[in-house]
Parts: sequence; structure tokens; C-alpha cells
Amino acid sequence: MRLAALCVGGLGFACARPPPSSRFPTADDALARMRATYACSRGVVGESKVDYFRERSRVRGDLLYTAMLPEHVRFDVVSPFGAILSTLTSNGREFALYDPPHRDFLRGPANTCNLARFTQVPIPPFALVELLRGEAPVLVHEPSGARIDWGSGHYVVRVSGKYRAEQEIHLEPRPDDWSRPWTEQRVRVLEVRVEQAGYELYQVELAGHAAVRRAAPRVDPDGLGPDIPPSGPQCGAEVPMRLRMRVPDTDRDLLLQNREIYHNPPIVSGTFEQTPPKGVRSRYSPCPAEVSHARPE
Repeated sequence: MRLAALCVGGLGFACARPPPSSRFPTADDALARMRATYACSRGVVGESKVDYFRERSRVRGDLLYTAMLPEHVRFDVVSPFGAILSTLTSNGREFALYDPPHRDFLRGPANTCNLARFTQVPIPPFALVELLRGEAPVLVHEPSGARIDWGSGHYVVRVSGKYRAEQEIHLEPRPDDWSRPWTEQRVRVLEVRVEQAGYELYQVELAGHAAVRRAAPRVDPDGLGPDIPPSGPQCGAEVPMRLRMRVPDTDRDLLLQNREIYHNPPIVSGTFEQTPPKGVRSRYSPCPAEVSHARPE
């Protein structure tokens, strides 16, 4: 009991050891438990501090975001003075990025390349939604293409995918599940790395995990319209309060520090679409897609 308490307390005496009598037998078992941990979450709505580099300048501000499965995203970056710096929307088909200070509107297919115009890190839209929810995206792979090891206090799942893609997913059981059978354990995702043909595409570090609630219904303050219910069931899955997404050995780096976040928010029609306002310059970006990730069946 004393060693378990020290491990949970972060002192590291027992943390280097795998869970007692409850290790995941295979990589697929670990990935299945990860998916089960986050099965109740259809998406998240959050407010965070954002810090990233864009077009050779550093951008800091507040970020309001909504991310819904399978690949619906909206980001609104607000300056410390309350001005909208940029708005990104992606609905799985169409991408739009509006830059109000420069009266610039960019549109194109909703894919990795276009999304990286905002995030600077080449993470596919589906993978970004997964990560914001706390779950790791998994490369498409054959059943024999995944293996699992234990080291440095957590599991490391290595996946060999298509198109010479490789992935590492670092997982650990939640502290209160440490002594449970592996079939009952909930897991945290600590880190995700993806490379292709020997080049590391991105690395994501997830930290400060905390259990959060489902969002409340959206109520019309004037009582003129019906309430909009949450988009999914009750959900108390943990989410990372800090995410760092980066391309190693470059200045492409995005840091999110969540202040508030909820599962399964109500979704207003038009949340994930934009049309160019009058008087702005509209351009088309036919970016190609990149790494293929697994999709839910």
C-alpha cells in the first residue's frame, strides 16, 4: 500500500513497475481500452490560452474552440484586447480561415495541409479532434502491425501503418485504476508521435489530465427558440488541460492551456461553416492531404 501511494503521489518509487497482475496482453487490448475510456465523448467545447508561431510571428491570445467527431472543428482566436485575430472552421468537406485584421479569407478542402495553415502542425482534422478529446488517433494498420512495451512508468504502443508511417502512443492507467484488472482500466494518453518515411511529422504531449462534465443545454435567453440539448450522453472522461503540438527541430509549435472544457456541447447550426464577408479578399487553397489515420467503423 505504501509503495502504491508513493507511485500515485508522483515520487516514482513504484511507478516504474507495470500495474500488478493487470498488464495489457496486447497492443490491440490497450487501444481498445483507450477507445472505451472515451466512448462517451462525441466532442468538446473549450476555452484556453493559445501560444503559437504563424507567418514568422508569435501569436498569443485566448482560444474558443469546438471539436466534434468525426472531424468538425471551429477555432476563434481572440487577442488580449478582445479583437478576433482569426477564425478557422472545418466541417469534414470544406475548410475556411478568416483573418479579420488583414481582411483575408482562405477556403479549400478540409484536410491536413489546410488545417496546418492555422495550427502550423500537420495533424489531420480527425486526429486533431481525437487529441482535443484526450484520445490518440491510430494509424491504419494490419493486426500484426502494433506491439506494446512497458517502460519509464507507462505503456508504449508502436504502430506500423501504411505509406511507411510509424507511430508511438504513450499510455498510462488512471491512478485509481492501477490495481484493477486490465479489462476495467481507464487510460490516459501522454504522448503521440507520428513519422513517415523516417521524417517526424508531429509530436503531441498531453498533460494535466482532469475529469470534466458534459456541457449544459443551450438556452435562448429571450425564450424565443427551443433549448438546444447536449450532443451526447453524460461523460466524465478525463481530458488534458495542456496540449503541446509541434514538429520537432522546427519552430512549428502550438501550445494550448485549457481553462474550461466540457464534453458533448450543444451545437448551433452553422458552427463549422463560414462564408466570406463583403469586402474581403477570398482565395482558394487546393492543399493535398497527408497521413491516413484510422476512422471509426
